[in-house]
Amino acid sequence: MFKYLTLRNIRRIYSVFFFSLFILLVSITDFRNMKGYEIPLFIELDPLIAVSTLLTSWTLYKGMALSLFTIIGTFFFGRFFCSWVCPLGILNQWTSHFFNKRRLSDDFKVNAYRSSYRLKYYILAVLLVLALFGTLQTGLFDPIAIITRSAAIALYPALNYWNDGLYLNKPVFHGGIFIALLFLAIIFANRFLTRFWCRTLCPLGALLGILSAMSVLKIWRDVDKCTDCQKCLQYCQGGCDPHSNLMASECHVCMNCIEQCPEGALHYGLPKAVSSIHTPIDVNRRRLIESAVAGAFLFPMMRSVVTSQTIPQHSVIRPPGSIPEEDFLRRCIKCGECIRVCPTNVLQPAILEAGLEGIWTPILINKIGYCEHNCVLCSHVCPTGAIVPLTVEKKIGKPPFQKPVRIGTAFYDRGRCLPWAMNIECIVCEEVCPTSPKAIWFQTVEIKQRDGKKKLLKQPYLDTDLCIGCGICENKCPVRDQPAIRVTSIGETRSRNNQMILGD
Repeated sequence: MFKYLTLRNIRRIYSVFFFSLFILLVSITDFRNMKGYEIPLFIELDPLIAVSTLLTSWTLYKGMALSLFTIIGTFFFGRFFCSWVCPLGILNQWTSHFFNKRRLSDDFKVNAYRSSYRLKYYILAVLLVLALFGTLQTGLFDPIAIITRSAAIALYPALNYWNDGLYLNKPVFHGGIFIALLFLAIIFANRFLTRFWCRTLCPLGALLGILSAMSVLKIWRDVDKCTDCQKCLQYCQGGCDPHSNLMASECHVCMNCIEQCPEGALHYGLPKAVSSIHTPIDVNRRRLIESAVAGAFLFPMMRSVVTSQTIPQHSVIRPPGSIPEEDFLRRCIKCGECIRVCPTNVLQPAILEAGLEGIWTPILINKIGYCEHNCVLCSHVCPTGAIVPLTVEKKIGKPPFQKPVRIGTAFYDRGRCLPWAMNIECIVCEEVCPTSPKAIWFQTVEIKQRDGKKKLLKQPYLDTDLCIGCGICENKCPVRDQPAIRVTSIGETRSRNNQMILGD
């Protein structure tokens, strides 16, 4: 039995374990009966997110301290995270293996190092420069954020479409098709090049590659035993050229090359006297500087447009517990964790409502759902502190808290309201209003109808001091296409500027 317990097989076991753990953590809240709040473990293990949020906010959120395990592990063991832990990397490798059945000679060509692998370092430079200037776009390219967002917004809703028993109302997502297409493109690219994303575009891989170049333990080649048969290239996951001067920054520590070598010329550990040297990181310094300069020029261009940060936008209603917009955009990595746990499907990925900086950040779309009065799930799964943890008591303003958390204010469109515009009795908005006392109240008036008959009718009014912007009135309004009562972001607790100028 122990002859099968090789490093390669141990890596396979661990990769299956971590991928299964990721699927479990992502899917458990699909059943909407959480007993507690799970930790977004994989995001907290991600050093790229930790470094980026540190640069934008100059604060290391407590959960991101787990990324030190990845950083320290990489210094000792090399770029193991990509092949042993990263769920997107593992999925890329599986799809590359099962859907690519090439001739042996083609495997050697595909798995040899290419100069295009430098691109991920230039992407990393742009993202870090943008973070240093104060805009966080790491989540667009980070593999953990990508697969978490894709699972929450594209994969699970698609799988659930054929299941009639799991949800009473099937989840739908605003602009989810774009996220789905991006994810499918990443997976389909493996058809042409093994682990295309990991080798060419992944900024997390680039960061880990820089760290792994200084790792203690590496794969070494014995120059006396090596016959240059290149069989080690057949299943190489990183394209790191183990048959020559191995490039440690590209090595995923998959151990495939060690088992494929018929001469036993490769080993993992410390170097020997006959071990070959390693090739340094292959980066063009001029291109790297150009990438950093491009990021510096891109930042003012992104800030020189109308966004939710420069001017409050009525449609950008953030989840309860969100910090002020400027800080929110500096912390939100667009991972979709909050969207995933929302029980009413009201949290949706923004497209351009909040500007380019806010793409795929969470907003409330009340026509789809509403903010459940006693729900604080979204505030407990945010890994970067863009949404601070809330208790139910703090959210609804229960003593000792004096005021509830407001995320917006509702307004009536009397031209569409049934009692106001059509003399039709309707009390839905008041019935569903969750505040105590209710923010919606009625005034009974006598209406003269067309036939001359008189009718007593309740016309609704809104008490803006009591409205918390939960959106249930908008969601339940019987005028379905464009509700007669709509919530906007004004009056939100988190902002001093987005308030009504005039009051009582």
